[in-house]
Amino acid sequence: MSSILGVGAGVGLISGAIIVQNLSWQWLFWIPLAVIVVAAVCTWRFIPESPVRVPGRVNWLAAVLMTVGISLVLIAVSETTTWGWGSPKTLALIAVGLLFVVAWIMVELRSAEPLIDMAMMRIRGVWTANLAAFLLGAGMYSAFIVFPEFAQLPKSTGFGFGASIIVSGLYLLPSCLLMGVLGSQAGRVARRYGSKPSLVVGAAITALAFGWLWVAHAHPYDMLISSALLGIGIGLAFAALGNLIVQAVPAEQTGVAGGMNTVMRTLGGALGAQLAATFIANNIGHDGLPTVTGFSESFLLSTIFLIVCVGASVLVPSPRPLRAPVPLDVDAPVPVLEEAL
Repeated sequence: MSSILGVGAGVGLISGAIIVQNLSWQWLFWIPLAVIVVAAVCTWRFIPESPVRVPGRVNWLAAVLMTVGISLVLIAVSETTTWGWGSPKTLALIAVGLLFVVAWIMVELRSAEPLIDMAMMRIRGVWTANLAAFLLGAGMYSAFIVFPEFAQLPKSTGFGFGASIIVSGLYLLPSCLLMGVLGSQAGRVARRYGSKPSLVVGAAITALAFGWLWVAHAHPYDMLISSALLGIGIGLAFAALGNLIVQAVPAEQTGVAGGMNTVMRTLGGALGAQLAATFIANNIGHDGLPTVTGFSESFLLSTIFLIVCVGASVLVPSPRPLRAPVPLDVDAPVPVLEEAL
């Protein structure tokens, strides 16, 4: 499931390129809206309910504070290429957003029925996995901005490939395909080697993908190699994060824990992508086109994020191995039956 999220992001880039080239940019919103509506109907109609039901009510005050706080921070980060990182607008919006986040945490700590149990967020297996998700997102999502932009720049820049919108999206195709392959094998990999080693190796391979482009980006095959490494690394890391979160919390908290892990990955992705966009925007040549310096800085930044992610992944505690099921013998004495049950 986690690997498929990465596949969907890559497919979205390729299909988005086709939409832009053949329709107007407004269809980048209308077509996904239709897809999301279909997905919502299919979810309601076909996905079975979880057998784990936790009674309680929704803490609407906490939900509003969390939504407003995180949204304000994301809006501020997304506008940095226009406002600048040090502008009063950016700083004020981030400050107000963080105040809402602090108020949300205070409400959760005092609530008898918190939306998100802050005690759960202090579990080592949870906060380390969230830190790894944030860093993985910060390093990974910049590829979705940098790769197509790099490929579309004209050859006259001395480093661009002069690719069309659709062809630039296809540079991420190896990443999508390998994410799908790794996703289908994620269970076997976790059972044989464990989820923590998968996360460490996945983060390391993703770091290698960006490190490769930082060192070598003169030819299209350099980007294809990097894209393939990216698919392998993200496929391993995404699936491992999902397993580690589920194994770190009780069954009734897996939904909240998994959701927060996704939020942390999204926050990291927003930060990484905007930092990359800032580097590119701050390095413009006399012809009005980006220079290679901005891209090199973006590749280096992503590599650093992911190297730190490897360190955070090492801090994740190894899950306790599952006990092998006891064979059920109907003729056995009662104590053995009780143990099996």
